[in-house]
Amino acid sequence: MARASPFFLVLISLGFFFVTYNLVTMVIHYQSAEGDQELIDGGSSTQSYDLKRLNEHKRLFHVALTATDAAYSKWQCRVMYYWYKKMKDREGSEMGGFTRVLHSGSPDNLMEEIPTFVVDPLPEGRDRGYIVLNRPWAFVQWLQRATIEEDYILMAEPDHIFVNPLPNLARGSDPAGFPFFYIKPSENEKIVRKFFPEEKGPLTSIDPIGNSPVIIQKSQLQKLAPTWMNVSLQMKDDSETDKAFGWVLEMYAYAIASALHGVRHILRKDFMIQPPWDLKVGKTFIIHYTYGCDYSLEGKLTYGKIGEWRFDKRTYILNAPPRNLSLPPPGVPESVVTLVKMVNDATANIPGWEDGS
Repeated sequence: MARASPFFLVLISLGFFFVTYNLVTMVIHYQSAEGDQELIDGGSSTQSYDLKRLNEHKRLFHVALTATDAAYSKWQCRVMYYWYKKMKDREGSEMGGFTRVLHSGSPDNLMEEIPTFVVDPLPEGRDRGYIVLNRPWAFVQWLQRATIEEDYILMAEPDHIFVNPLPNLARGSDPAGFPFFYIKPSENEKIVRKFFPEEKGPLTSIDPIGNSPVIIQKSQLQKLAPTWMNVSLQMKDDSETDKAFGWVLEMYAYAIASALHGVRHILRKDFMIQPPWDLKVGKTFIIHYTYGCDYSLEGKLTYGKIGEWRFDKRTYILNAPPRNLSLPPPGVPESVVTLVKMVNDATANIPGWEDGS
């Protein structure tokens, strides 16, 4: 399979930069999720329920993430897998096995380090530069061909770090997902109705989620994944939809596919945090480091401007970050400090860090 040129990867990096700061300008504080679905913030009553159920029996879930063989994807997967292993057997965890679903079509140099299942990418040119379009197709192949012992699956991403042991947040056939403030079906009714016609129900039937993080029954995902894939491809082929949804197109596709199957998600705000907007770690479970974290040396967040101190995964498109990244200056929120410390912990302890990506 042909590898992308450094110049092309730099262009992708610039694209990621503008996508990030376009989203940054959309919101400073999270807005409430739309729809009438159950929204849980991880308060004491929810934690008591989770602990009570854990004392009864464990419902293990398989951790699965899709990835490519690019250096940018590899180093994130290594950090993610490191913290999975650290959290898997701690009290409160219901993590089962782990699989990196590699959709580059051939094995890479992390096969022995991380449990990996190789699947095919979409036909050349089919993703039209939107590599995330390979995600639903990768899950379809994996679910059809792999032996998965657990009854539940967590769909995760390379840029997730487990910051606390994760229990199974699903309740029977009700999967658990994270509410994203920018997934708003009712504000995009004209477009959404192309794929979710009125006879299928109200727009409030569509949860404000993406596919990740989601904990869902394996049997449900096996039915839902082909629809998710087909809706994603149809959306990408529709120029109006492609322009409107951009880099979150595949997230909308998962939300709509779920609604088409009558699947509603428990919305868990404590599922993950996203620095720099979320300031505290608390009793949340995942850090998602999709946004750049830019600060002045006085610890002030610099909105839309590269800071004097920064951590942004897009800085490391072509190579993995070095060990021992500098810590944030005083005044930077706990979430950002924790993120950098956890990356440093992983890179310090993963053998052959400089050679593995």
